[in-house]
Amino acid sequence: MPKTFMPSFANISELQSHQLECLKWTVRHAYSGSEHYRGAMEQVGLKPEDIQSLNDIEKLPLTTADDLKSGYPFPLLSVPLSDVVRIHASSGTTGKRKILTYTQNDLEDWANFFARCYEMAELTVEDRVQIAVGYGVWTAGVGFQLGCERFGAMAVPVGPGNVDMQCEFLVDLQSTVLCCTASMGLLMAEEVNRRGLSDKIALKKMIFGSERSSDAMRQRIGDLLGLEHMFDIPGMTELYGPGTGLDCTRHEGIHYWADYYILEILDPDTLKPVPPGEIGEMVVTTLKKEAVPLIRYRTRDLTRLIEHPCSCGNILPLHDRILGRSDDMIIFRAVNIYPGQIDSALSKIDDIGSEYQIIIDRGDDGRDYMTLRVESHESAEKDKQAEIKRKVEAAIKKALLVSCNAEVNNHGSMPRSERKSKRVFDNRPS
Repeated sequence: MPKTFMPSFANISELQSHQLECLKWTVRHAYSGSEHYRGAMEQVGLKPEDIQSLNDIEKLPLTTADDLKSGYPFPLLSVPLSDVVRIHASSGTTGKRKILTYTQNDLEDWANFFARCYEMAELTVEDRVQIAVGYGVWTAGVGFQLGCERFGAMAVPVGPGNVDMQCEFLVDLQSTVLCCTASMGLLMAEEVNRRGLSDKIALKKMIFGSERSSDAMRQRIGDLLGLEHMFDIPGMTELYGPGTGLDCTRHEGIHYWADYYILEILDPDTLKPVPPGEIGEMVVTTLKKEAVPLIRYRTRDLTRLIEHPCSCGNILPLHDRILGRSDDMIIFRAVNIYPGQIDSALSKIDDIGSEYQIIIDRGDDGRDYMTLRVESHESAEKDKQAEIKRKVEAAIKKALLVSCNAEVNNHGSMPRSERKSKRVFDNRPS
């Protein structure tokens, strides 16, 4: 039988017993190894032995990105520096980057659970995995490659961009899987179609990381390339890197690796658990991480837990796709709006493409105004733009209870990106 990277828990009870034992270890390890964690626990009067059940996790103090930045260059380090074998850094744009350290065991764990992603996507060792994400100090490229090699498939480490080389390798190496951002996936699908390569490639699956992929974008990519499956793969530098979960071929939600971290969904304002099934901020606590354990780390990513088990039969729990980030929220005319909500509303309109931009300006009258730029679908008739404009404005009004001015552009006229697409342009004074 082929090697499996799935855990062997027979039921949820066994998984929870594993979580509790690993949570106790993590708290002891962080308390004894990290001055920051020890001080934070002492400040709330907590000792490691106070953690006796999974519910006790709520007694632990929260950790934020500021805690990582303030400990630069080796924040939250809980092992001697001599045990550190690698560093990675976040792609933050303000101030010092968040640098995360890894022990050899951390890298082994990362490789194994990333290989689990490929297994869940039903790859085989015969697959050829073209990796079109960033290499270097970032976790993306090396993470995808690490997991691919541990799984046993062929890694094709092209890196981001370079569309000519991407197309060349898709044809010459007959790559069957492409790992990239959703924006890059759309760019490649349109480029393969434009160059007439569709019948010359063997691509069957795409794995999207780093940004939310809208239903409309996935539909467009799937239509152009005839893919069997497209998967969302979450992850962040603080939590090893990409590969911390994947939606299986049933696509009912993202299975997350609950044997490696505990996921809480909290209200970002009250920091209390949200009711089951409601959207909140992902807060993660690692269970095995040695160099930089995370204790109740606020990721700022928004999603919801899916209460029912997946029909695939795997007992690993589910969370929904990432809606956005709590710090990406737009306050427009006293309404809290996340870009993912606009994305969802637009995905239900047949006559538009997958690309859009949100522009917010403040008028001379002191009021805020939203312009929504969209593309017409390639099959839409030229004289339908006025009708499409009305559809978009009505959909946004119904979904968000705010008004916008829709601008409808010709198909293919809006910019494509090899990395993440910039969607929000807020031009209001700070």
